[in-house]
Amino acid sequence: MLDIKLIREQPDFVKAELAKASVDPAEIDRVLELDSRRRKLQFELDEMRARRTRESKELGKASPEERDKKRAEMRALGDQIGAGEKEFAELDRALSEQMLGIRNIPRPYVVVGASEADNRVIRTIGEPLQFTSFKPLAHWEIGEQLGIIDFDRGVKLSGTRFYVMSGLGARLERALITWMLDIKIKEQGYREILPPLMVNTDTVRSTGHYPKNADTMYRDAEEDYWFIPTAEVPLTSLYRDEILEQSRLPIYLTAYTPCFRREKMSAGRDVRGIKRGHQFDKVEMVKLVAPETSDDEFHKMVANAEEICRRLEIPYRIVELCTSDLSFNSAVTYDLEMWAPGCGEWLEVSSVSNCTDFQARRGQIRYRPGKSGKPELVHTLNGSGLALPRTVISILENYQNEDGSVTIPKALRPYMDGVERIARN
Repeated sequence: MLDIKLIREQPDFVKAELAKASVDPAEIDRVLELDSRRRKLQFELDEMRARRTRESKELGKASPEERDKKRAEMRALGDQIGAGEKEFAELDRALSEQMLGIRNIPRPYVVVGASEADNRVIRTIGEPLQFTSFKPLAHWEIGEQLGIIDFDRGVKLSGTRFYVMSGLGARLERALITWMLDIKIKEQGYREILPPLMVNTDTVRSTGHYPKNADTMYRDAEEDYWFIPTAEVPLTSLYRDEILEQSRLPIYLTAYTPCFRREKMSAGRDVRGIKRGHQFDKVEMVKLVAPETSDDEFHKMVANAEEICRRLEIPYRIVELCTSDLSFNSAVTYDLEMWAPGCGEWLEVSSVSNCTDFQARRGQIRYRPGKSGKPELVHTLNGSGLALPRTVISILENYQNEDGSVTIPKALRPYMDGVERIARN
């Protein structure tokens, strides 16, 4: 959530910056209108309450005739206050809803663009492998031929966009999860968390996923539970409504979780394979940091995600998202994309974002600078470390062999008891 004081004091600045992300200035005008009406009504209510208090004290001094008249006036004033309080509650709710629907302001250095076509490739590491002796297969062909991905049984069990990993395919995914977590915990300084997979509305609201993304999340129909679309949601909200001592910052958190998302926006896209599914595994990274360090911490997090790509020895690139392609919460985002030769495309395996104080204001996550300083909002960052399905795709397609087998990347072999290849039975 943006700071209402910033919108009040610098409306033209806010409009201009959000226009870079294709936000209609009328959204800010609506905030200003509701805020002005709310503040005016608040002043009027305060005046009426003060008058009621004052006249209540004078009631005992009045004559019997004056007392009856004043009681009638005070009843009328009470009715006025009651109506005003009802109107104020409605204005307060409308303002809150309007504020919750306005996205974060991009960082000043983010490239301005109208769509993903304006995203900028920062660097590419490694050369895409040239298959000279055979044509590379797509992962859905490899998985079926090796008997490690079963699409038909996934559809039978659940429906479209579900699949079953089995045998060495399931083991490969488990090895990736454990290996990634070990790097995060043992080398990069993250603390492992095992969070709930269902959270309440306050939690998804605090991270900006509600109400903006309500239609892409799964919800329990009877209870106040949302299935997490990413571990970013519970990890970021762990310290909601808390004031942290500055000595505790920065806080680095990591978690492996299944994630659940409706693929409404991708109808008809990527219908084959495991690129898009309603359920997928991911290792997530979250940071809570002091504001002055967040840009540095952002680049460190990008490097943390990049290290996984590097050790898998798969070509990858880093893409800076333009202003209009940023997610709702993000002020700056870098995507990490691995090359998939069978699909013939770059696949996003991580999206690293600095959300500045946008989520922290919604969740009231603060820290106290010094021993007696006024509490300030932390900055929150998040990124995949990495998302599993597309990482698996990249491994299967880059490490495939002419005989149909797939070589296990060297970094993962200790996590697969030394298995070096997945071959046809």
